[in-house]
Amino acid sequence: MQKQIKNIIIAFDGHSSCGKSTLAKQVAKELNYTYIDTGAMYRAVTYWAISNNLINGKDIALADLKSSLSNIEITFGKDEQGKQITFLNGENIEKQIRSLEVSNSVSYISEVDFVREKLVALQQAMGKNKRIVMDGRDIGTVVFPNADLKIFMTASVDVRAQRRYKELIEKGEKVSFDEVKENIEQRDFIDQNREISPLKKADDAIILDNSNLSREEQFKWIMDLIYEKFSI
Repeated sequence: MQKQIKNIIIAFDGHSSCGKSTLAKQVAKELNYTYIDTGAMYRAVTYWAISNNLINGKDIALADLKSSLSNIEITFGKDEQGKQITFLNGENIEKQIRSLEVSNSVSYISEVDFVREKLVALQQAMGKNKRIVMDGRDIGTVVFPNADLKIFMTASVDVRAQRRYKELIEKGEKVSFDEVKENIEQRDFIDQNREISPLKKADDAIILDNSNLSREEQFKWIMDLIYEKFSI
């Protein structure tokens, strides 16, 4: 019989391509909680900006982006296999937002104050009744500073680049390992040094370095922790 736990908010933060979403989804499924992929939300706005020619490298048409945000509706659903997919104005954009093109621009969009303000408000509304697992860059520090459990995930750059490279190749993307590694290093720098909600470990977060851990080992570690701390 599965143990019962209190109604809580679980926040996963950490570096790009360290498996936050994969682990967060596993935990949400195990607990029958709602999983919210905040990274997908920023990727959706980035995809919108790219599709509407509102971003070119680091240059963003801020006025146009701001005025168009009211036309953006981001929702989540599940495919036939039960995997979560992201919708932008009703269109399934899950594949598009995982492209290297979007990856190369998402950190710049994430720096924009009014984008973060809109998405943080949406995220906080999603968690008003607790029973959620949310992952991103600033969940435990900005979105839910009072989250019941905060995990800060990381892994070495080479390990993360290899995982991301394998994922992109399996999806048919034509990329090199060096391209992927450079993208990850660039995103780390931008995420950690932006003025608004930079990536950093919350003081009360628990570090999970999964450089040498399998998915099964990570999952067992986090579930043991949850049952130990929050069982009824």
